[in-house]
Amino acid sequence: MSLMIFDHPLIKHKIAILRDKNTPMKEFRELVEEITLVMSYEAFRDAPTRTVTVETPLETCEQEMVAEKSIAIVPILRAGLGMVNGVHKIFPNARVGHIGMYRDEETAIPHEYYCKLPDGIENMTAILLDPMLATGGSACDAIDLLKRRGVKRIKFMAIIGCPEGIKRVTEAHPDVDVFVSTCDRQLNANCYILPGLGDAGDRLFGTKCRPKCDERLKSLDISVRLH
Repeated sequence: MSLMIFDHPLIKHKIAILRDKNTPMKEFRELVEEITLVMSYEAFRDAPTRTVTVETPLETCEQEMVAEKSIAIVPILRAGLGMVNGVHKIFPNARVGHIGMYRDEETAIPHEYYCKLPDGIENMTAILLDPMLATGGSACDAIDLLKRRGVKRIKFMAIIGCPEGIKRVTEAHPDVDVFVSTCDRQLNANCYILPGLGDAGDRLFGTKCRPKCDERLKSLDISVRLH
């Protein structure tokens, strides 16, 4: 397992605008896509490749290309949809699956309601997308689902994470590479990341909700900090 928390001035700049409560929905969506694009270059440093022969204007040479049908993009609905185009811009032919989960407003526990994955995903590298890694419940459940479908190579990418969620995912799935653009301070009593940016799905799609936190999640060890 590898954990990468990005420390890039371009990402920091975009995160600052993303956090601002006055950033309009259109700009928010564009920023999520742009940050995902920058992160994807590093996340796929080990993408499977194949050797092809290319004829340049001067001569013929061998060149590495990403292997066909080797990448699957899997957003966790609904907020993960905002990150799909960022990955698609560098892998335009990547297959896309969807995992639908919602967080119960009373318990904050994730529940699966939809799953549609590309044929042959068990032979692909699946990049699981969710802008917020808060309690880690949705991420762990989605990873469990992919593993039950036979997927062996899984990466997880989030824009904003926190120590509680990162700890939960990396301990539950030590074989999964985790990429987070920034790690925030902690969760609050309602399981929102602080300082965070609010609810990513609401800001992407112009909706509003106020889920509550389950007592079980309040007992989550929030003393964990990453340095």
